[in-house]
This record gives sequence, structure tokens and C-alpha cells, in this order.
Amino acid sequence: MRFDILTLFPEMFQSYLGQGHLKRAIDRGLVDIQLHNFREYAQGKRKQVDDKPFGGGPGMLITCPPVFDCVEAVQAATPAPGRLLMMTPQGRKLDQTLVEELSQETRLLLLCGRYEGFDDRIRQGLGPLEVSVGDFICNGGEVPAMLIVDTVIRLIPGVLHDETSSRYDSFSHAGLLEHPQFTRPREYRGMVVPDILITGDHKKIENWQREESLKRTAERRKDLLPPPNAAGGGSL
Repeated sequence: MRFDILTLFPEMFQSYLGQGHLKRAIDRGLVDIQLHNFREYAQGKRKQVDDKPFGGGPGMLITCPPVFDCVEAVQAATPAPGRLLMMTPQGRKLDQTLVEELSQETRLLLLCGRYEGFDDRIRQGLGPLEVSVGDFICNGGEVPAMLIVDTVIRLIPGVLHDETSSRYDSFSHAGLLEHPQFTRPREYRGMVVPDILITGDHKKIENWQREESLKRTAERRKDLLPPPNAAGGGSL
């Protein structure tokens, strides 16, 4: 899968690309990350990419020409265009359903804003899928873009050592929060691993994990629980 990241600060991604699952996925050819700088498409001696907003207001906006030119050049780099995403707090909230949807694409272009954001004609003219990573404001779209890459690559076959692990993550397994997990030592500072987990009875363990997922979800995220009358649903 290919990610094209369009930003004013491509250097922010250098360390990120050299770590963990992502680096291994890149080395194995499972993921391709390409970085593009809007400023390389700006005109004039100063390569200006921002300007004051019409009507007044604080800060600066990223202007249309370098972004349109950058997107069009990047899209033309492969025979089939990629799906264009814009990082914005006004967009569709990133959740596991959207992550799974994006993981089916072969190529994603991620538009990372800065300053006070983009001239709105970039949204109007390029028609990106607007994506928000939460109800808060970041300094720019680079960290949200990293979040999208980080969540999507987990669903690409071959990226994780254990192909089943992503199926049991919170929000993936029946839409519930993940059950608690434990490892050695069996006892630590008076805290003991539940007996059921060392019985070797896989059916009982699965039932315990399901109940713990329901319990944790009810305590922390009741909005994720299925309706009591839904098929296969339950309540606590």
C-alpha cells in the first residue's frame, strides 16, 4: 500500500518512518511512504505558500496554487489516482470502521495543513475526504497523518507478526473494548493473574475474555454496547 504525505514539514516524518512495524513493512515492500513538500510547488523567489485571510482574522492560510499543483503532480505519478484525505478537525471522525475502510485502498494521499488551515477552495476544488482524529486542535496535520498511517498498516496482511492480533484490538472484536491481558510473573506486588487464564481450557478462557470485554466496555464506553434486544447482544 502506498501513502503520499503532502506537507510543509516532511522532515517531521523521518524518525517516525524508521521505527517498529512501519520500518519493517517498508523494508519488506508491504508499505511505500512518499513525502512531498508544498513549498516545492510554490512560485516566486520566496516560495510563499501562505497568505492573510480575506475579511481579516488571526494567522495565515495555506494558499490554493501550491496545493493544487502538488496534488495533481502526485496523483499523476501512478496510473491510478489515490484517495485524497484532508486532515481537519471538521471532518469525519477517525474510528476503526473508517480505518478498515481505508485499509482497502491501494493508495492514500494525506493533506497536512498548518497555520490556520487551508483556503476553503482546496476542499471545494479537490474534494478530499475530510478526516478528524478527535475533538481537539493540533498544530498541524502531520501527527494526525501519522495516526492514520499507524492504524491502517496494522490491517495490511503481513505487517504484524501475528495476523490475528489486530482482530482482537479494542473496537475491532465485536466493537468492544479489549479484555485485560497478563504475562509473567504470575504474581506481582500482591496482584495475581486470574486463575482461569492458566487452566488451559480455551472455551472457558474465551467466555471469560468476552465477559471482561463487556464489563470493561460497560464501565468505560457504554455507547459501544449493542442494544439489549439486538441479535447476539447483551447487557450488564
